[in-house]
Amino acid sequence: MMVEVSVTSPLSADAASRGKAGSRAGSKTTATPHVLGTYGRVAAWLSKRVEVALAQVELTLPQYRVLGILAEGSAAASGLADRLAVRRPSITALIDGLVARGLVDRRQEDTDRRRVELRLTPEGAGILARADVAVDEYLIAIAGHLPDKEEAMALRSLELWARAMVESRKGPRQGTDDTKPTAPDAPTPPGAHA
Repeated sequence: MMVEVSVTSPLSADAASRGKAGSRAGSKTTATPHVLGTYGRVAAWLSKRVEVALAQVELTLPQYRVLGILAEGSAAASGLADRLAVRRPSITALIDGLVARGLVDRRQEDTDRRRVELRLTPEGAGILARADVAVDEYLIAIAGHLPDKEEAMALRSLELWARAMVESRKGPRQGTDDTKPTAPDAPTPPGAHA
């Protein structure tokens, strides 16, 4: 049995500044809308829901991320470790499991025998496609508990987050404060998995 817990979230910087500005001007401010969880907690909760959906195709979230990256093209294990923000021994064990299942192929590069390229096998591409469908259906079912307009907004927000993460990999936005924290290596959006 799953129990859902509602917690309040701190105001966004934008909402906080609007509220302060309104009170300084002597005007009435409206109540802050209730938000479920903090952004981080909601993201972690959503991640757990993705793990549940992936169990249907017998994949873990790290395996799904690796298969998604390899769907973009071959990669070296060291590059995968950096992109996934994990230590190289961890990625080696993960890759070993995917190779044993026939989902990933490990080949030495012709030009540099020390470099090993990883490629998605046809079986790996098939299970990735099934995983994508399972996760998408699960997230759509969750969003379906919202009114129609909010359901569309929730799903659209995932697309926006994907775009923001891709853009964050390019570095700070032009004309912005470079002192703001940035994601060290944000994942790639759905369809270009990370």
